Amino acid sequence: MHAPAAQDSLFEHPAREAIAPGAWWLHGFARGEAARLLTDVQQVLAEAPLRHLVTPGGYRMSVAMSNCGPLGWVSDGRGYRYSPTDPDSGRPWPAMPTSFRELATRASQAAGFEGFMPDACLINRYEPGARLTLHQDRDEQDHGQPIVSVSLGLPAVFLFGGLKRSERPRRLSLVHGDVVVWGGPSRLAYHGVLPVGDAAHPATGRCRINLTFRRAG
Repeated sequence: MHAPAAQDSLFEHPAREAIAPGAWWLHGFARGEAARLLTDVQQVLAEAPLRHLVTPGGYRMSVAMSNCGPLGWVSDGRGYRYSPTDPDSGRPWPAMPTSFRELATRASQAAGFEGFMPDACLINRYEPGARLTLHQDRDEQDHGQPIVSVSLGLPAVFLFGGLKRSERPRRLSLVHGDVVVWGGPSRLAYHGVLPVGDAAHPATGRCRINLTFRRAG
């Protein structure tokens, strides 16, 4: 496991853009597979429907979410954590589709992280006005594993900051098929999403779908 060297030539990866040490923006990386990914999203959601989780402080999240894979991220009055079962149904989360796992592995490799095998995929739906405040992904056991985030549908402004909340984040205008991968020295970087604008996309309608892959266990 290693972060790509800063001097790595971008001419070898014309669609790859460095955004911070160990963090890469893969422009359009998933665009060719988007239709299959969205079909598989619907199959997962038929088993584990989207829901609006509540934070430990009682705040209802504006983003609707679900999970697939051996572990799923959940939040309620008891805190943030990963669970092998869907708290709404009591059943295991749906299996992670092959299309998801293969894309996450290839994207992590393209960003210089070898051997990434996600065991959790968060499926987030952003309707117009939904947002995600700046936060760190800290609930995973191994912070040596990267995060892979896939954008489908409506565009969104992704905020990518530093290791302190006070650091001013960079704004990335993500579009359908873009993938962001971060790990190494940027693994615990603060990140978030500005409110999504009201529009429609041919692939998803009036929403943005985000797939976030993690190695949680």
